[in-house]
Amino acid sequence: MSLKVPKANQIQLFKDGYKHLQGIEDAVLRNIQAVSELSDLVRTSFGPNGRNKLLINHLGKLFVTSDAATILREMEVVHPAAKLVVMASQAQEAEMGDATNMVIMLAGELLKKAEHLLVMGLHPSEIIRGYELACTKTLAEFDNLSCSSLSIPFTQDALSSALKPAIASKQYGYEDTLSSLVAEAAMVVMPPNPKNFNVDNVRVVKIMGGSLANSRVVQGMVFGREPEGNIKNVKKAKVAVYTCGIDVAQTETKGTVLIHNKEEMLNFTRGEEQALEKIIKEIADSGVKVIIAGSNVGELAMHYLNRFDIAVLKVLSKFDLRRLCRVVNATPLARIGAPTPEEAGFVDVFESVEVGGDRVTVLRQEEGGEEKTRTATIVLRGATQNHLDDLERAIDDGVNVIKSLMKDQKLVPGAGATELELAKRIEVYGSGLKGLSQHAVRRYASALEVVPRTLAENAFGAAEGNEVLSRLWAKHEEKDGEAWGVDVEAETDGTLSAVDHKILDSLAAKSWAVKLATEAAVAVLSVDSIIMSKPAGGPKIPQQAGNWDDDD
Repeated sequence: MSLKVPKANQIQLFKDGYKHLQGIEDAVLRNIQAVSELSDLVRTSFGPNGRNKLLINHLGKLFVTSDAATILREMEVVHPAAKLVVMASQAQEAEMGDATNMVIMLAGELLKKAEHLLVMGLHPSEIIRGYELACTKTLAEFDNLSCSSLSIPFTQDALSSALKPAIASKQYGYEDTLSSLVAEAAMVVMPPNPKNFNVDNVRVVKIMGGSLANSRVVQGMVFGREPEGNIKNVKKAKVAVYTCGIDVAQTETKGTVLIHNKEEMLNFTRGEEQALEKIIKEIADSGVKVIIAGSNVGELAMHYLNRFDIAVLKVLSKFDLRRLCRVVNATPLARIGAPTPEEAGFVDVFESVEVGGDRVTVLRQEEGGEEKTRTATIVLRGATQNHLDDLERAIDDGVNVIKSLMKDQKLVPGAGATELELAKRIEVYGSGLKGLSQHAVRRYASALEVVPRTLAENAFGAAEGNEVLSRLWAKHEEKDGEAWGVDVEAETDGTLSAVDHKILDSLAAKSWAVKLATEAAVAVLSVDSIIMSKPAGGPKIPQQAGNWDDDD
């Protein structure tokens, strides 16, 4: 006869205030529900017909956008499982700059499909194994689906057509104008080896008023302020860049000066003036015609700079100062004094012009001039600040697509065609597997359908979207049908050949999105308990009825 030791019911493992959830019901299914809610939230913003979200952040700033990266950045997601998926989309944003929404949608759909399998009794480790097998097979199939590749060196037309699908998903209707602006700016700053392309070299300056048609590319930099002195326009000028202020040097400690008469008083101030005049004369004698100051410019210094016909521009942002040094090829100096020939830069045109009622300063290098500019600026025009912000986000996505094309020039059919063809191939692969993991592989295949289905639903609504998806499946079952995708304009039956319509996406961006979405889904599925400690912080102030100093 064995001895039965009774279990103590109330064993306290953690401090008071801890939450401990474990098991399929409490931990895994709750996590899946949280991620599903997040993916449903951003799913309606996917594709050219995606809806905008109106966000007001904790500082009261207003955002109207369909860009998933911005939505997630401004929303403070606190659920730990949802945070894992947000971090995966942020990794996609940092690595590729595009397809962030696809990461969240696919991760959410994978977890929804896993929920059915969990309820049916499959163990999470079987599902994880199946998902990892399917992900490996998907990444291998991507190369077989590549339909074309950009040739190096890039041409402006080829870049523009490669950017259109990415920009159209953010700013549908403006993609032709924006993609040509981004391609033009990228070609201006393209280094001899395209793999060294730096996204930081394409800047955006937003000026209210006018319309998008008035936007243009400047080979150099544009600042939304006027030059400080009387000199507003200079051609073919030597440039000195100072990170410090241009003013009389101040002593570090306070001193007392005893002055006996008026001559001493005059000599005291004259000494300062002569010292400053000598410094600025040295700068002028070295041939410098333009000074860029990183801090304040004193009144006395301004007087002498005007006298020596030197233009002055104040740039307070150290990032802009760094970019400006790249444009004029100058070395930033931390002391006031004449620059050496190696430290001085050169600019073809320094001018102050009026754009839509605002005076702006343009530093521009002419084509075929002495210096080749390493920064291009897109001057954006638009009616409202929100619209300009959204256009800027679309341009950022476009520039990042160029960065991903530098890593891998291969393109795959867009418009949901690639995902549907992958779903078909993974389904066939899953049918040939043995063991319980085959169920997870087949669910993975059906989860890949989420991209064309969402494109169709956002364009035509749920009922018509299902019809379009059925037609697409029929087209993909035919020979050479892998390029058929969703026609969001519904010119025929809601389907089109993505290759014929030049709707092509970067292979690198898509494969990263699939990889990161699978990793995020597997990370959520592999959690079997959640342990949350008590939040730090002092006691909360009790809420009082009415105002505390009201006289009752």
